[in-house]
Amino acid sequence: MGVAAFSLWACSDLQSMHGFSFGAGTAPRIFATLLFGLGSAVMIVGVINEGPQVAHYSWRGPLFVSLALVFFALAIRPLGLAVSGLVSFLISALGSHETRWGEALIVGVWPDSRLCGAIPLYFGAADAAVPSFSGAVRAG
Repeated sequence: MGVAAFSLWACSDLQSMHGFSFGAGTAPRIFATLLFGLGSAVMIVGVINEGPQVAHYSWRGPLFVSLALVFFALAIRPLGLAVSGLVSFLISALGSHETRWGEALIVGVWPDSRLCGAIPLYFGAADAAVPSFSGAVRAG
């Protein structure tokens, strides 16, 4: 509801509808009003009804996925897409104690290899998939 209230305030100086034509602020006002209404409905239902207790929450999954994203962001330039994509996938697989590493490696290698072939083909970035220390000439 706070996001909806902020959105309503932020679009307050935008134009509204003029006749049948939408102004720049019409759609944001509609969506913010709907968000505020749905948030109010959820809040009312939560206050009226007794729900189940909050279950135990594990931080392992979100922690390793966040670490994988940070690793990918820091490693994409020096290591290239092939290495950083696969390693970040395997880091995120550490988020579950039920991970089967053979299957995780197969699932990580298959889309990684497809991307390393598609990026140069469709975007013309032939050097994006290889590490910068591999001897390949990198643009820029």
